[in-house]
Amino acid sequence: MTIIIRQAGEADLPGILAIHNDAILNGTAIWWTVPVDLGNRQTLLAERRRQGYPLLVADEDGTVMGYASFGDFRPQDGFFRTVEHSIYIGPGHHRRGTGRLLMQPLIEAARQAGKHVMIGGIDADNTASIAFHAAFGFVETARMPQLGHKFGRYLDLVFMQRTLD
Repeated sequence: MTIIIRQAGEADLPGILAIHNDAILNGTAIWWTVPVDLGNRQTLLAERRRQGYPLLVADEDGTVMGYASFGDFRPQDGFFRTVEHSIYIGPGHHRRGTGRLLMQPLIEAARQAGKHVMIGGIDADNTASIAFHAAFGFVETARMPQLGHKFGRYLDLVFMQRTLD
């Protein structure tokens, strides 16, 4: 079986939705507490297309194993060359190299879009994600204690960034 990385389409949205909602309900990679509906993911796809930004999926035989994207870090024009990215892998698909397969084309898409810095916001307890980002040249630039709250506890946020050009 081969994993293919490609741009997401409408048919991929149910798979993306399932991965997104699993992360909301069962982890701290997304600091939302209420699952979203398909319309939310349709809006995301439309927004990324409008901006010319990628929404990538890792597809194995028609199954969405993971997805990745980036968006503007802040809406003010002084931040126009900085993006914040997200990579989410579905249950049962971790530790297979899927994140690595998604990260490289995501970085390349940001470069091609003329971006200078890519940022990742990571739960400080997610040491695997911190190590993953470090392997791609991201460095920790901020650690913000008790910034979030989920599952009855406070969460620390780590910002990691990589200069792209």
